[in-house]
Amino acid sequence: MMFPKLEDAQNIFDLRDIAKQRLPRWLFEFVDRGTEDEVALHNNREAFERIKLRPRMLVDVSGRKLDTTIYGKEHKMPIGIAPTGAAGMMWYRGELELARAAKAAGIPFSLATGSITSMEKVAGEVGGTLWMQLYMWADRKLSHQVVRRAEAAGFEALLVTVDGAVAGNREYNRRNGYSVPFKYNSKNTIDVLTHPGWMINVLGRYIANGGMPTRENFPDELRGSKITTAYGGTKETRSDSLNWDDLKALRDIWPHKLLVKGLLHPDDALKSLEYGADGIIVSNHGGRNCDAAPAPIEVLPEIVKAVGDRTTVIFDSGVRRGSDVVKALALGAKMVLIGRSTLYGTAAGGEAGAARALDIYRGEISRGMANISCTRVSEIGPQHVAFQRDWSGT
Repeated sequence: MMFPKLEDAQNIFDLRDIAKQRLPRWLFEFVDRGTEDEVALHNNREAFERIKLRPRMLVDVSGRKLDTTIYGKEHKMPIGIAPTGAAGMMWYRGELELARAAKAAGIPFSLATGSITSMEKVAGEVGGTLWMQLYMWADRKLSHQVVRRAEAAGFEALLVTVDGAVAGNREYNRRNGYSVPFKYNSKNTIDVLTHPGWMINVLGRYIANGGMPTRENFPDELRGSKITTAYGGTKETRSDSLNWDDLKALRDIWPHKLLVKGLLHPDDALKSLEYGADGIIVSNHGGRNCDAAPAPIEVLPEIVKAVGDRTTVIFDSGVRRGSDVVKALALGAKMVLIGRSTLYGTAAGGEAGAARALDIYRGEISRGMANISCTRVSEIGPQHVAFQRDWSGT
């Protein structure tokens, strides 16, 4: 099959189409879809569409700059790479490809706990601004091992995901024959065989270089276990006993920036500050966990209002256009994390595909800023947006 050239991809949706062609269905849908009826997934996009930019005219915007400063460090764009555990299945050692694209673009890269390339390899072979995402194990000592490894590897921030107490009810995974741990069956085997490019260039390369992919960022007693290996009990990563004391314990052992990912309520945002968080990430897990959750962009303003200038608010979920980034910044976010978009790019062409996704965002953010007559990210504010229900045209 002939795939379109990366340079022909005009937007993130084009990259998505290429990824859909390249990947087995079970893998593409694991990345692309939501949970249950996918109400939250679709509402994430529809909520952005209900927000309008308010164009302003006759201002010299020829000197636009996308630079922004987060935690005292300058980045070339107001976006970062969200933690996505499937990056290494999009492309051979896809985490390294995506991290290289992020470093070249001058933005942070977040590595997921479930990634199959080790944090030490990412830090040693790529570097850049590295953030580490953490799921809590039922046995908290296992989580603390991962935290200490991340510190030793030089990661600058820890992103604690708190909206995964129970796994999302992703019914399509079961229909597609996909499960965690991964198990071979007729459905997913046929699916792989009908995607020979991915089978040879991704899965085949892993098998030729040591066997099935392994969980390289798990604690010592689980590290190196294959993605086909089952685990449970105190070794389960999604703990429904997660509580605020766990955040306090992490604050005690993590010396760098601590961010809480997955908040949708201002009271939780305020409480995270009480327990030592340096930042919050407003997110509904991309519509992948709670299907009845609101779109993060809908609750962002009240969370920003509640915390004021006491912390850094970062936004995540549903972003597909540079104009979405501008809208989130206007409503108070200091940075926006990109997840699926760069996974599509990585699946389409490794580092070059991820770089293409970031180039698309760079151009769209720049145009969005020009349309609202802003030359600096710091100038973007609530005066530049209107909700559709309130739009008067004046």
